[in-house]
Amino acid sequence: MSSAVCFACGFLMRLSAVPAIFLASLVLAGCTSSSGPENLAAGLPSKETTSSVVQVARPVPARDVGEIIAQAEAHPEQLAWAGQVPQPQAFEAVTTEGMAVPAERPVALMIPENPAGATRTRRAQIYSRSFRDAHPINFGSASPRKLAVHGVDVSRWQGEMDWAKLRTQGANFAYIKATDGGDHLDPMFRKNWNRAKEAGLKRGAYHFFYWCRTAGEQADWFIRNVPRDPDALPPVIDVEYNGESSCKYRLSRARTLEKMQVFMDKLERHYGKRPVIYTAPDFYRDNLRGEFPNHPFWLRSVAAHPSKVYPGRNWLFWQYSGSGLSHGVEGRIDLNVFHGSEEDWHGWVAGR
Repeated sequence: MSSAVCFACGFLMRLSAVPAIFLASLVLAGCTSSSGPENLAAGLPSKETTSSVVQVARPVPARDVGEIIAQAEAHPEQLAWAGQVPQPQAFEAVTTEGMAVPAERPVALMIPENPAGATRTRRAQIYSRSFRDAHPINFGSASPRKLAVHGVDVSRWQGEMDWAKLRTQGANFAYIKATDGGDHLDPMFRKNWNRAKEAGLKRGAYHFFYWCRTAGEQADWFIRNVPRDPDALPPVIDVEYNGESSCKYRLSRARTLEKMQVFMDKLERHYGKRPVIYTAPDFYRDNLRGEFPNHPFWLRSVAAHPSKVYPGRNWLFWQYSGSGLSHGVEGRIDLNVFHGSEEDWHGWVAGR
């Protein structure tokens, strides 16, 4: 809030009744604050990784796509968002807080029918998938190529990207790394958030959950840094094991679910959209099998169809590759697909 404006607000109270009321109504409008991408809190780079594989020191190789493809077989697969390791943080107990989640809520209703401030916009063009893969997998008849709406997830490790070119390659949506823990903002988040929208992609933000920090603190940090945009995709909580993390706690299943619930409830209240849960096979097996039936899931499965890796689980997004190659990006990028037709996609993003 501007001190000069608010001084004027106080000064007006001493004017005569009618003129003061009239002028105050004009000036007080300037005493409100706004939030948006330009007001995101700056954070120091974290060394937290989001997979068990450590990224190389120079995350964006100075090579063209052809060379990467030629040498791909010599390198093991890496998730495109892998980073380094943070310093230890003190473990803090979490207490149950927040509203209860309705017992039943179909995936089709994960976004409200009419979110506050939402406006109807015409449907965005859907581009066909033109990505390549450094480590292509034959999924047989269950190939993700058969699904209509593909997208990517990105973080600082992709560096500078040509978002317009990436979109025409088939990135119709993007999930963008925003925060992890309770004190790190991805240094590329603001730029990626703005440029993805300018290029016409539907975009959302994800948070890498750190098990040695309270859920409430992490939710507050995400809310502080990610704008409440009614056109954005629902927020994502990324929950997985990370063997390179300084946080060595393996919480009980009950405690894990409790922390996730606190975090997701707080985000749902703030954004009006039920969070999506991103996870990997081992974490899912130990903690999430049969849990959160009313939340949409985003499943990592790079060697087989999700129905084989996560039997019985309904899913919304499938991360089918961590070694994608695309014009507009140097190096590798994670590839994802929406579970549904093009018509399903338009209906889902519209909240129907």
